[in-house]
Amino acid sequence: MKHVVVLTGAGMSAESGIATFRDSGGLWEQYKIEDVATPEGFARNPQLVLDFYNQRRKDAFVARPNEGHIGLAQMEAEYKMSIITQNVDDLHERAGSSRVLHLHGELAKVRSTANPGLIYELTPDKAEIHLGDKAEDGSQLRPHIVWFGEAVPMIEEAMNIVQTADILVVIGTSLNVYPAAGLLQYAPTRTPVYLIDPNEVRTSQSYVHFIRKGASEGVRELRRLLRNAL
Repeated sequence: MKHVVVLTGAGMSAESGIATFRDSGGLWEQYKIEDVATPEGFARNPQLVLDFYNQRRKDAFVARPNEGHIGLAQMEAEYKMSIITQNVDDLHERAGSSRVLHLHGELAKVRSTANPGLIYELTPDKAEIHLGDKAEDGSQLRPHIVWFGEAVPMIEEAMNIVQTADILVVIGTSLNVYPAAGLLQYAPTRTPVYLIDPNEVRTSQSYVHFIRKGASEGVRELRRLLRNAL
C-alpha cells in the first residue's frame, strides 16, 4: 500500500470558514503577530492573547470539515495516509483521518505555562480560558500553540514521516513558514509531489504537479489523478 503524506496549511480549512492568517483580509491584517503569537506578546498582555485564542477556538468548534478533509479521510481505504498539518483546528480528525500530526499545536488544548507536558483538552461547552485559570501545578494556563520564536517539538517526527513518503501532497500552504516549509526536502528522491492551491505557489521541488484549485475540488482531482497513475 502506497504511503501518501499530506502537508496541509490554512487553505485546507478556509472553505470551512476558518480565517486564514496571511491572505488579504487575513488575521495578520487585524492583529500584529508580535502581540498575539509570541511569548513576548503573552508576557506583555496575556488577556489580549487569551481573548484572541478564545475566539479562534470558538470559531473552530462550530466549523465543519469540508469535502477536502473528508476526501483525505476516505483515502485511508486505498492508501496509508499520514497528515502533517500546520493548522491548529481538529477538522482532519473530525473528518475521520486517523493519523494526524499537528506541527503548530492544537486550539482545543491548553497547557501549563511552567510545564509544556501538562496539557488539558477543552470542549465546546468550555471553550475559554481566562487570567487566573491555572493548571494543577499552580501556573497560568496558556494556549497549546507553538508561537513564533518557540521550538516546533513535532518537527523531527514530521521529517521522519516525510522520509517514508511514496507520494507527497501539499494543500493550502504558501510554503513560506519554516521549519514546515523545509519538510519537502526530506522526501525521497523523485517522490512525486502534488501541490493543491488556487493561487500560484513557488517551489524549487522537482516533480511537482500543480492543481490550481481549492481544497475540496483539489482533493477530488488528486484522487482521480492517483487512481489513473497507480
